[in-house]
This record gives sequence, structure tokens and C-alpha cells, in this order.
Amino acid sequence: MSLSITVPSGYGWIVLGAGIFPVVTSMYLGGVVMKARKQYDVKYPNLYATPKYHEKADEFNRVQRGHQNYLENISQYVIMTFVGGLKHPITCAVGSVLYCVGSILYMKGYADNSLDVKDARYKKGAAVKWIGFFASFVSTIKFAYDLIKA
Repeated sequence: MSLSITVPSGYGWIVLGAGIFPVVTSMYLGGVVMKARKQYDVKYPNLYATPKYHEKADEFNRVQRGHQNYLENISQYVIMTFVGGLKHPITCAVGSVLYCVGSILYMKGYADNSLDVKDARYKKGAAVKWIGFFASFVSTIKFAYDLIKA
């Protein structure tokens, strides 16, 4: 059995949403970490600051953790968006904007030392990230279902 897949009109938004936006978001988040490295004097090759060695270890580590969370999750998100976008390109493209903006807000919340670390990540609006995530997740499930049915 062979099956052809047609790329829908509007898929260019997926290329932007899953190909370009995540790169720009990663560059922005990486820049925030670089600034924090300088501010808190955390030198390479240390990924994280060492408590009791670095005076502001927790402050730096919160910034780094915000970026690390993005890096831990972006690859599967991008794959889901490219695949789910074949079924629902506009939904997934809008979801990509929400995911990337939510990832930035996640870091901003996590890095805010005036907030309790337990829930700081979501205090600045980062929950929109999950709306974007589930837009691609559900679209990918629907696409898989259609392929199985075909």
C-alpha cells in the first residue's frame, strides 16, 4: 500500500512556526543566559553555578533552568508541529507562537527571584505554552488517526 501526503496551503506558516520561531526563541533565551553568566560570574564550562562557590548560584541557576526547560522540550514540539501541521496548519502555527512566547514567559517567571521557585515559572503567563503544545499534540493525533484510517 502506498499513500501520498499533500502539503496543505498555509503550510508555510508551519515552516515559520516550527522552523524559524523556535530558533529565534532559543537565541533570545541563550542571550539571557549569557547576560546572567556575566552578571553572576559563572564561567564556562560550568552549565550551572555551584552553590557555596558562586555567591549568586541560585539566581543564575534559575535563569539557566528556564532555558534548559526549553531545550529539553523543543525537539518533540517541533516534530509534532511539522506533522500535525499537515492536518491543521493554522492551528499549529498559532500554537507555535503561543509555545515560544510561553517559553519566554516561563523563563521570565523562573528567573524572577522575588517569586517562590515552586510556582514562579507560571506566574508571568507561561501557561500559554501548554495551549500551543496541545494544539500540535492534538493535531498530530488527528493526523495519525487519518493515516491509520486511510
